Amino acid sequence: MAAYDKADIERRMTGAVEALKHDLQGLRTGRASTTLLDPVSVEVYGSHMPINQLASVSAPEPRMLSVQVWDKMNVGPVDKAIRSAGLGLNPIVDGQTLRLPIPDLTEERRKELAKLANQYAEKARIAARNVRRDGNDSLKIDEKKGLFGEDERKRLETEVQKLTDSTIADIDAAAAAKEKEILGK
Repeated sequence: MAAYDKADIERRMTGAVEALKHDLQGLRTGRASTTLLDPVSVEVYGSHMPINQLASVSAPEPRMLSVQVWDKMNVGPVDKAIRSAGLGLNPIVDGQTLRLPIPDLTEERRKELAKLANQYAEKARIAARNVRRDGNDSLKIDEKKGLFGEDERKRLETEVQKLTDSTIADIDAAAAAKEKEILGK
């Protein structure tokens, strides 16, 4: 059985771009959105969990998020995770509810958000390169099994590289568009 699966590599590369677009949607320019907290991961019960598995997130006002934590023992970890997520949000704890005022978009805040968008893009680039590495490794395994020769492996590696280059170009375009939106240029 062949280890190389072009369709799987394409699916995983597309997944990296889609994950980046989803993360970038959470970076709002001045308005409260529940997707803003999607990338936040909270360490509870001995593992990392998305915030939406521990609390209800809502936007009761245009510039305010409300996080209703279900278990009062998790209020501290949720507060800590939001503060350390690099989103520039400082929760106000009120019992089991955390209120997150969305700060005005100053030039400094815009630069922070642009920096965060670039960090998300770099994670997506790394994911695409990891998929490329996995694809090339499976090609070498198939070559050793005798499923095809060195020339065919090199041709397929070139295909994988072209797909990687295309994916990284998509990632760069999405990041550049979001940075332009954030910086207001």
